[in-house]
Amino acid sequence: MNESLLRELVPAVIGVLVRRGADFASAEDAVQEALIRALETWRDDPPRDPTAWLVAVAWRRFLDAVRAETSRRGRELAVEVSPSAGSAPAVDDTLQLYFLCAHPSLTPSSAVALTLRAVGGLTTRQIAQAYMVPEATMAQRISRAKRAVSGVRFDQPGDVATVLRVLYLVFNEGYSGDVDLAAEAIRLTRQLAAVIDHPEVAGLLALMLLHHARRAARTAPDGSLVPLAEQDRDRWDTAAISEGVEILQAALARDRLGEFQAQAAIAALHADAPTAEETDWVQIVEWYDELVRLTDSPYVRLNRAVAVGEADGPRAGLAALAALDDSLPRYAAVAAYLHERDGDLVTAARLYAEAAHKAPNLAERDHLTRQAARLNSRHRR
Repeated sequence: MNESLLRELVPAVIGVLVRRGADFASAEDAVQEALIRALETWRDDPPRDPTAWLVAVAWRRFLDAVRAETSRRGRELAVEVSPSAGSAPAVDDTLQLYFLCAHPSLTPSSAVALTLRAVGGLTTRQIAQAYMVPEATMAQRISRAKRAVSGVRFDQPGDVATVLRVLYLVFNEGYSGDVDLAAEAIRLTRQLAAVIDHPEVAGLLALMLLHHARRAARTAPDGSLVPLAEQDRDRWDTAAISEGVEILQAALARDRLGEFQAQAAIAALHADAPTAEETDWVQIVEWYDELVRLTDSPYVRLNRAVAVGEADGPRAGLAALAALDDSLPRYAAVAAYLHERDGDLVTAARLYAEAAHKAPNLAERDHLTRQAARLNSRHRR
């Protein structure tokens, strides 16, 4: 079985389902289910017409989903029109769904992926990008998670740590991706903080508020990205910053440090600086050291290299970067920035162009392309 052939057939099969009346998201879901079925059966019994086979299976999956949704809506309507036994407050059950999808029968990574797809509304491609794995791999993971919970009772909600991870990823996708989910993630995290007294829940809420406070300044009127150092700080939401800092200080006072509190502390230091030049990079490096201790994440180490470059100079930043795998996402962009600060414009321009080619979204790609063009123009003078 040729998996590259499967990937090549996906757009055509989705197109057929859309022309038959399916919306794009439902068509994508159905085709992903068909791909999983193909991976399971084609090795022993490959079809003569792979496209027709995928269309037939995906269309059946789509019709099954439509029937299930129609039945669900019918049950909801029956409940709505039935007489009430008494007045009751309206309850938003979205957060409860997050806990139910984080079922104990699933691994944390599968629970997060399933929740992002089923409740968060992200596409399989967006989730795969967040996890930095191939889309086909993520499709299989989500499909296995669906099968794992299809026959279990949802009377054992998952743990808080998994739900926090889901909310964090949903916020990140809304903050930097194509789907605006940041406000929804903040709303749900507020609900969670209201019912669970835990410093990491508070830390995540503080982190979201501090990042969201800068959102209006992150893009120019033409939609291009504005780096943190160049942002108009008068456009930052000072009320959100004050709330985030207050929540963070209360959480840190409990002396139960976690990764979300540490990330929020870094965000607070950026928010506290009147100008980019006045940023306390030495303290930011210290917080990154705490994050490395808590997570041992290569992506944290990548961000730490930037902070070291600001605190101790670009050569020190490049030395910290040299210890990391150069295949890490945004490695080339970080290397380009540090080489530019070190005066090596030729290398920096080449790395900016390389980073643009690997950028996860159009806005970031355009920004990195402009950086490469700017340096090439300076070098030619």
